[in-house]
Amino acid sequence: MIERYTLHEMGRLWGEAHKYELWCQVEAAVLAAQAAAGVVPAECVAPVLAAPPPTPEAVAAIEAVTNHDVIAFLTAWADNTTPREAAAYVHFGMTSSDLLDTALAIQLTEATDLLIARTTTLTAALREHALAHRHTLRPGRTHGMHAEPDVWGHRVADFAFAMARCGARLRRARTAIAVGKLSGPVGTYSSIDPAIEAAVMADLGLRPADVATQVVLRDPIAEWACVLAITGTVCEAIALEVRHGQRTEVSELTEAFTAGQKGSSAMPHKRNPVRSERICGLARIVRAQIVPVLEGIPLWHERDISHSSAERVALPDAATVTDYLLEQTTGLVTGLVVDVDRMRANLDATAGLIYSSAVLLELIGTGMSREDAYALVQQAAAQTLQAGVRFREALTDQAARHGQSLDPARLDEVFRPERYIARLGGVFDRLERLEPGTDPA
Repeated sequence: MIERYTLHEMGRLWGEAHKYELWCQVEAAVLAAQAAAGVVPAECVAPVLAAPPPTPEAVAAIEAVTNHDVIAFLTAWADNTTPREAAAYVHFGMTSSDLLDTALAIQLTEATDLLIARTTTLTAALREHALAHRHTLRPGRTHGMHAEPDVWGHRVADFAFAMARCGARLRRARTAIAVGKLSGPVGTYSSIDPAIEAAVMADLGLRPADVATQVVLRDPIAEWACVLAITGTVCEAIALEVRHGQRTEVSELTEAFTAGQKGSSAMPHKRNPVRSERICGLARIVRAQIVPVLEGIPLWHERDISHSSAERVALPDAATVTDYLLEQTTGLVTGLVVDVDRMRANLDATAGLIYSSAVLLELIGTGMSREDAYALVQQAAAQTLQAGVRFREALTDQAARHGQSLDPARLDEVFRPERYIARLGGVFDRLERLEPGTDPA
């Protein structure tokens, strides 16, 4: 991922230097376990552990000749080992994928831990924002049009629970990907003891694969990629809501606009929802990684490398962009400006049409058939839309034409927006009980 969308810690995790640090960690753990079991000389362990990881530049120089990254790494690390002969037992009995898949599992768990922490922070921000606006009346919308009165906190509560579920999915996905293997060529343990695998995985905080050929089958990694795509798409849902709310015609929400910020090179008045638009665009990048990772599941027989070439791009990009999306969405929520008065005023933008569903039920309650009641309300609504008559007046007029009279006191109640959200208390009670960082009940 380009530097513009890479946050420091996630970028470090996917850097070449850290990759070789992890490779050294895995190889050192195997060497120590082999030495403890008497498989390799014990005196080779200390010099290898003392050798610093090779630099990316050193590995690249050797790989330019070998055209094999693991051999290049082992050679460069051996060059750092004193005496060099001590490195002879590094990688003893292993195949390349023993190293690559096990180190990748550690890398994925490290990246996932960062993402879990960010989902926790974002869930807390959404929860706090929703509770702060549990009484902020606004138009609820369906199909982009006013539907019934709602409160802004209700909409945000939906996002808070969604992000909490994303955190739960990430925790489950972390368990699924924390799997390594040390079973040698084609996975038969012909040159390495399963007991070594068990000891090393315990030392690395992983568990041995139940079965592996020369590689660990990629279905857990594909699941992880799908979870990241869902998480990024929930961020997009939040951002899309803000983009709509910041439209001039709506003017209910505004992204934070900092001192010195500019909205347009041509139009000085502009304050564009650039953060929200960036989130919506980058969510596409995370979703785009699903297919190449899924297609890493079917391989030729016990192993080929069609998966690894795609994973070198897809996995770091998915993790890096999701990390950035969560950070950007948290900033969006914590800095969001809510125009409470505008939200309340927008309830009246359709001259009372937003109360049509309750009027329909009220008329049915007086004994009218649903068909007749619907026709009366629809005709009154058309009168409001076409002639600009307030909906309540149009209702009275249409009722008179149908030989009906409407109780003004009942209409007062029907046209009171607070009655529409009176039963939302349970939603906010559940939200208050939601603990960010834990699975929602």
